[in-house]
Amino acid sequence: MRVSDIEQLFTPTAVAVFGASDSEGSIGGIVFRNLLAGGFKGNAYAINPKYKEVAGEPCYRDLDQLDKHVDLALIATPADRVPEILNQCGGYGVKVAVVHSAGFGEYGERGINLQERMVEAARSNRIRVLGPNCIGAMRPQHGLNASVGQDLPRRGNVALVSQSGAICTAMIDWSERRRIGFSAMVSLGAAADVDFGDVLDYLALDSQTQCILLYVEGIRNARHFMSGLRAAARLKPVVVVKAGRHPAGTRTVKSHTGAYVGSADVFRAVTERAGVVQVSNLDQLFAAAQVFGTRRRLAGDRIAVITNGGGPGVLAADRIVELGLSLAQISDTTRQTLEKGLPDHWSHGNPIDIIGDAPPERYRLALDACLADPEVDGVLCILAPLVFGDPVATAEQVIAAAKDSRKPVLACWMGGKRVAEAQELLAEYDVPHFDSPEVAIDAFSFLATHQRNQKLLMQSPGPLSQEDAPDVEGARLIIEGVMAEGRKTLGTVEAKAILSAFRIPTMQAVLTRTPNEALMAAQALGFPVVMKINSPDLEHKSDVDGVRLNIDDAQSVRRTFTEIVERAKRLRPDARMEGITVEHMASTRAAREMMIGVTRDRIFGPVISFGAGGTKVEVLEDRALGLPPLNAFIIQTMIDHTRIVRLMGAFQHMPPMNRVALAKILQRVSEMVCELPEIISMDINPLIGNDKDVVAVDARIKVDYRPPQQTTYGHMAIHPYPSHLIERVQLPDGKDLVIRPIRPEDAQMEQEFVRGLSEQTKYFRFMQAIKELTPEMLVRFTQIDYDREMALIGVVEHDGADVQVGVARYMARPGGEACEFAIVVSDTWRNLGIGARLMRSLMQNARSRGFRVMDGEVLSANNRMLALVKSLGFRIESDPQDMAVKWVSKVL
Repeated sequence: MRVSDIEQLFTPTAVAVFGASDSEGSIGGIVFRNLLAGGFKGNAYAINPKYKEVAGEPCYRDLDQLDKHVDLALIATPADRVPEILNQCGGYGVKVAVVHSAGFGEYGERGINLQERMVEAARSNRIRVLGPNCIGAMRPQHGLNASVGQDLPRRGNVALVSQSGAICTAMIDWSERRRIGFSAMVSLGAAADVDFGDVLDYLALDSQTQCILLYVEGIRNARHFMSGLRAAARLKPVVVVKAGRHPAGTRTVKSHTGAYVGSADVFRAVTERAGVVQVSNLDQLFAAAQVFGTRRRLAGDRIAVITNGGGPGVLAADRIVELGLSLAQISDTTRQTLEKGLPDHWSHGNPIDIIGDAPPERYRLALDACLADPEVDGVLCILAPLVFGDPVATAEQVIAAAKDSRKPVLACWMGGKRVAEAQELLAEYDVPHFDSPEVAIDAFSFLATHQRNQKLLMQSPGPLSQEDAPDVEGARLIIEGVMAEGRKTLGTVEAKAILSAFRIPTMQAVLTRTPNEALMAAQALGFPVVMKINSPDLEHKSDVDGVRLNIDDAQSVRRTFTEIVERAKRLRPDARMEGITVEHMASTRAAREMMIGVTRDRIFGPVISFGAGGTKVEVLEDRALGLPPLNAFIIQTMIDHTRIVRLMGAFQHMPPMNRVALAKILQRVSEMVCELPEIISMDINPLIGNDKDVVAVDARIKVDYRPPQQTTYGHMAIHPYPSHLIERVQLPDGKDLVIRPIRPEDAQMEQEFVRGLSEQTKYFRFMQAIKELTPEMLVRFTQIDYDREMALIGVVEHDGADVQVGVARYMARPGGEACEFAIVVSDTWRNLGIGARLMRSLMQNARSRGFRVMDGEVLSANNRMLALVKSLGFRIESDPQDMAVKWVSKVL
């Protein structure tokens, strides 16, 4: 498939600057001079009808006068000229434009209309636009400074993508002192077209980028953002700092869950699920860039601290504990080595205090011993500038030891002038160094967080479990009935019916409208009972003292009915009172009180929360969040992140709680959220669990109509594994062919499939000679988002094992109306109709996703493929720019 459509933003051969000028303070003039000063090796052209020359270079009226090939257009003209310029660029093959101009969406209705015209002009000419109102982009390795910023930063392997131009310029300025180099810098501006997802797609496969830093203020397209974020995070570390973490948060629904789950909580859950590290500030962003730039990773979280002073070692140890890392328990072998080589009065433990007079050789001995210890995952070396010691020589020893180790080694040379030369040396040799022990341990925690979140990234759960299927249609009918009555809040009985449809155990609730009905219900259910007010207008029953527990006789039932109703009418005379629900009192034996909630974030859609339950939910703030779909691994991670997990084991006279039953309920809630986009909030509170059962005692559900034209699972930020696309067909030779979406765990099978292709077939598929898929390609091909891309593989059973015999995939093009396809079938499984089967299934899926056109490139010599697409109704045209390629397309 084609390279990224924004590639020319980073690797242009010819750049035209519209609005180039010699006027002082002119944006176009700054951009053109930056382009010249950066050492750009391609051609740079000034475009401005007012000038014959700019910065000593010829200036052209327009592209017609220039009449030369241009890859990238930098536009710094008045805003109302931008659509016209883009239309002209389309006729000259310009692929990407950077719009530095302001005056668009940020300027009210007129600006919004102008921005829409700009986007339309770009799409009609198949031009990708960065901006408007952006600083621009930098690519130091290519000498490309297509920005309004300062000089190019030093070259390096860190990419920065930011919604704030000011943050870009500040970080580049700060990076010089920290000796951090960049592979790319991109300022998104208003992101009318090119957004985070597009840039992440490119950087994910960029060989010059080892680590990606993001500064995020807000997200408009959650699916696109999540897709790009997860694709990049599978291949290299991504570190995010989120601005605006403490606004009021999401308040679309007034419920227990909505009241204590804010947008910052949701974004944290998003980054964890995407395999990304989120930091709190720009200093931490730089710290993360240092540790990830070394390409060394933590195998665990056990840290050894080597120090020449007790105080710094204690500070480091405290921070290790605070962040949930582990102080390594050094092995007996390491201890013996240290005993022989260190003074008698060393600390004899971790932190390893090697005493204030430690020479460089003593540091090296301790460091080598720790790096060789299998109980140590990483080492922090701290040096305080005491009278004794040599900071520079010690740094040289640390550099030498770190070079030969696969474990991360961090340095903290504390002080100022006396350690400045040593700090410069550490930076030169890419040993991450920090000014304080706490910041250094923070950096270690980023490595540990990355390792943990990568496990969440690998999860690809489906929307429904395979056992005891829920009654999805029955639940949907209940919701439709409620909304047909003009209601958006389900009553207790209706809410519990929905839970029951998804096989969630509940306490049976009987709605009663008179004291006598309540008595009969209590007798039928058995004493003791619970009585609760039932009103669609009351957010919380406790607001009117509408819940009474442990009622154990007939007289109390009738008296309580009257008391609840009268008190509710007095406190809320405007509320509709539909009656009282009566339930059997849940057993309190060995009980833990928990809560499961669902809220709808306005950007990322449904979010599931779990934690301690009861009436003090907002005060306790014990919660873990997860983005659906969930599976067993994600669920256990959520449970383990709460404080109530400590109460689930055996303690005092209570046996351990049934965590298996709890996990099943969380799985069922995930299925409910996936299959019922009408649910916008839900509280299961309390959820009572003991060693036998876990039961939903009370539930509240709010619903709303799903948006028109919303696709299946379109309400979710992460598309579930589309198990509904699995199909079985019989081949002409009688073998069964399973066609299904690819999964991350298919990586080895995909690699074997490609290895088994003939050289010609590989060349026809990839349009280049390859032996096998690179690790990056393998990840990219098997870990997909199922939304803007799909890969269907054909699998048969052969010699007792599953064998991949073909794969067809598509990738969405910008704009969302077209997708590009690719297909290949094993040479040994030809002439069985596998290619046609895969393509028909792929086309059907693309059609259902809303794509109108499927297209692609086929080598002219690939007669088999041309015959296949012709039989499927594709139009075949010659590529005017490359006669070796045919362009094929079909309206879906």
